[in-house]
Amino acid sequence: MPRISLTPPQTLLNRIGAWYSRRTYGKVLDPGLAVGHNSRVLIAYVKLERGAARWNRLDPALKHLAVVASAARINCSWCMDFGQWTAGPLGLPLDKVAQVPQWRDHPDAFTELERRVMAYAEAMSETEPAVDDESFAALVDRLGEPAVVELTAVVALENFRSRMNSAFGLTSQGFSDACAVPAR
Repeated sequence: MPRISLTPPQTLLNRIGAWYSRRTYGKVLDPGLAVGHNSRVLIAYVKLERGAARWNRLDPALKHLAVVASAARINCSWCMDFGQWTAGPLGLPLDKVAQVPQWRDHPDAFTELERRVMAYAEAMSETEPAVDDESFAALVDRLGEPAVVELTAVVALENFRSRMNSAFGLTSQGFSDACAVPAR
């Protein structure tokens, strides 16, 4: 149960946000409703997300695996739910994304680079970040500095999202239900 009301004031900004969310995602996103209680925070959050959507130096699949690994590490069920749903358009197999929280138990499901990216995302997501020089250098060697900067920024952004959603008490909104193969 959310710790914050999901019925923010019906301001013009919140009504536009709800319209955009329904149009883009098929429903109004709970994090948007929670943040809608403070218009300045909402505006800054939307600007940040819109800017991050234009980052393009890192492979989108690697970026997605990093985001899901970070969300899993922080234990944000809302982000995990949404992350499962958004994997489809990237061409990531749903069973692969579902294995991200336990990726170490499924080494054959992921490439060596994917495992490095997820390990980095987890290390960044620790309460005291645990990124080491060797892991960082290996990623720079494989991806290049611009992509590692983007990887670092997207994991930091997911930490922001996940920690806010967890603090607000937001849980699954049913996005991954749309991904499931219906029973026969």
